[in-house]
Amino acid sequence: MRRSCGTMDVHYRLLRTVPQYAEARAASENHATRAAMTGVIGRTGCTRIPVVVHVVHHTAVENISDAQINSQIDVLNHDYRRTNADVGTVPAAFAGLTGDSRVEFQLATTDPAGNPTNGITRTSTAATSFSDDDRVKSAATGGHDAWPADRYLNIWVCRLGGGLLGYAQFPGGPAATDGVVILHSAFGTSGTAAAPFNLGRTATHEVGHWLNLRHIWGDDGTGCSGDDFVADTPNQGGPNYGVPTFPHISCSNGPNGDMFMNYMDYVDDAAMVMFSAGQVVRMQAALDGLRSSIGSSIPCDGGIKKLEPDIKKIEPDIKKREPDIKKIEPDIKKREPDIKKIEPDVKKREPDIKKREPDIKKIEPDVKKREPDIKKIEPDIKKREPDIKKFEPDIGPIKQDPEIPPIGPGPVEIGGAVQHLEGGGYTYEQQAYPGYEQGYGGYEGGGQGQFEERLQRIEAALAQLSHFIQQSQRPDVRKAPLRKERKPK
Repeated sequence: MRRSCGTMDVHYRLLRTVPQYAEARAASENHATRAAMTGVIGRTGCTRIPVVVHVVHHTAVENISDAQINSQIDVLNHDYRRTNADVGTVPAAFAGLTGDSRVEFQLATTDPAGNPTNGITRTSTAATSFSDDDRVKSAATGGHDAWPADRYLNIWVCRLGGGLLGYAQFPGGPAATDGVVILHSAFGTSGTAAAPFNLGRTATHEVGHWLNLRHIWGDDGTGCSGDDFVADTPNQGGPNYGVPTFPHISCSNGPNGDMFMNYMDYVDDAAMVMFSAGQVVRMQAALDGLRSSIGSSIPCDGGIKKLEPDIKKIEPDIKKREPDIKKIEPDIKKREPDIKKIEPDVKKREPDIKKREPDIKKIEPDVKKREPDIKKIEPDIKKREPDIKKFEPDIGPIKQDPEIPPIGPGPVEIGGAVQHLEGGGYTYEQQAYPGYEQGYGGYEGGGQGQFEERLQRIEAALAQLSHFIQQSQRPDVRKAPLRKERKPK
């Protein structure tokens, strides 16, 4: 099977049917000529072009996999950046002419509506095959509509009839049909890709047309008068097929002969491995001209090299701060023993901390549950403050004494006789009341308890006083008199 491309047939059809196409093509060629003569190219760095692949299939076999599509994107990136492994097979006579196109490709990540996408559409069709008449580019005729041509490179993959491997539209054609069409068995390097067109070079060839490259022999049949409008590609008498042997002489172009290893010839995939420097200028002119709206500029050497100037810029500041870093190093090393000293203790307590976490979490709901009760009794506490202040004179000596004495005698028999008590310059009488075993007690001097114990004793005394007041209101209980007696002199 020989390679067959329908691009020139499409070109002649558009010249006949679309009036504006001829004018657009003339403008594109003028721009390319100026770029070739002056060497001035508008875009710097590289250009990354978003790609959408429209898979139009009649059978399951034609519905190629995502992996096969990704393999084709990889081939395009290697071929257009001159990183393909087989570029080393270029004969020495042409090796110095190989060019990096500075163009990269990426499956689109956003569709025309702004939604996320994998850059692939799939359409089942009733059509058993397509030709170069662009029916595959319209949903109305069994294909899939193009995405906006000013933002995406549209690639349709389908079954093509008549031995056609693919075709493209030069810059300047209708937007609705702009893009590239590839036979499903000549796309990518896996799946349905079949030799001798199983290395992805059909897409490389057709995308070259999309970027305004002509066939290398100038499309004049087998004559020697054709022109591809590129100065560094030798004139040759028609296309080459298969895998020619270097040199292949035609049109008196010896000793080196045809540049048959060029992507824009008709050789098998394994034999085409290069673009020329002149072709790179022409493609870049297309990106400056009619395809200026597509793609984004990126650094050719990737993000790491792009960051190198910034890294060098901050190096002086890093070196400037080195003395400060070295200054604190001794202190850090000095504190290392302390850190290491507490590490065992921290690790030792970790199990206990983790052990208590469930208990803490367990009581959290109860604490939150009791918050309303606490807030509920706050008004009652404030309401009783006047009563507490009312009894402060009676407990004044206790409050004023810096050494709070302990509570007086211990438990007494409930309902027992009044007991006479002395201590600390005061004399009290105490009687136990039903339901209160401590009675109402006096206090003795001394007592060196801790603050917390004293606070508890004050609270106990207040409780005793409150109980005494309540009991004193009962008619059946004799109130125990409270009196102060002078000590004998």
